[in-house]
Amino acid sequence: MKKQVYRGLIGLLNNPLIGRGLQRISQSSLSRWLIPTYVKLFHIIEDEAYKERKAYTSLEDFFIRELKDGARPIHSDENVLVSPVDARVERFGRMNKSHIEVKGLSYSIEDLLSDEEMSTRYKDGLFIVLYLSPSDYHRIHSPADAVVTKQHELGGKSSPVNKLGLTLGESPLSTNYRIVSDLKQKDGTRFAVVKVGAMWINTIELTHPGSQVEKGEEIGYFSFGSTVVLLFEKAQVDLHPELEEKSLIRVGEPVVVKKSSSKE
Repeated sequence: MKKQVYRGLIGLLNNPLIGRGLQRISQSSLSRWLIPTYVKLFHIIEDEAYKERKAYTSLEDFFIRELKDGARPIHSDENVLVSPVDARVERFGRMNKSHIEVKGLSYSIEDLLSDEEMSTRYKDGLFIVLYLSPSDYHRIHSPADAVVTKQHELGGKSSPVNKLGLTLGESPLSTNYRIVSDLKQKDGTRFAVVKVGAMWINTIELTHPGSQVEKGEEIGYFSFGSTVVLLFEKAQVDLHPELEEKSLIRVGEPVVVKKSSSKE
């Protein structure tokens, strides 16, 4: 019953007109006066921001703020892949064949990726779900030095990807608007970064022009609270021992370590 009520309510509220209206408000110069309230409400650490508060032209400009150099140290071990975002570690583990379990919902990676070759590659591998709240830094960085071998967009209108949305929603991770990136390292290690949009301001902006990315390099940003799903091939990596469910993680902190390294 809860699911039916929730999905019905989201269906009524999830209107493109509302989304466009909210985006116009957040992009308007008048919205910059909301920044102090936003900072206080979500406990934003302003000292990390590249610009001073008065330099931001709108609430959205502040939301997608860049950070000062060095604000997010990147783990230097080349055998360690790092978090691409500041987020809460919502869920991680080994897939059940080609499915991942999140908040009692089972997601098929075939639906998530919509690519047969990729789905086969990551079957029985590891997954990590990272949720970005409005309080988080919303730029996305590369988990490792790699080449983007494939990238495509999927989905359309999106529903919430917060705790309630993942619990009661209708498979938001595999139905929301998303950008799937498949990456390969020099040593053959493969991983996928699935960037999932959120309700209303359903945008994911890519900022890296080429296919070659460096570890910790910015590759894009979200314009609203969102989620990232990381996928890794079977028997290629282990979850890093410092990774904990429900914990907060920052860009550059370790998420997995390569098998050859973890056995040393």
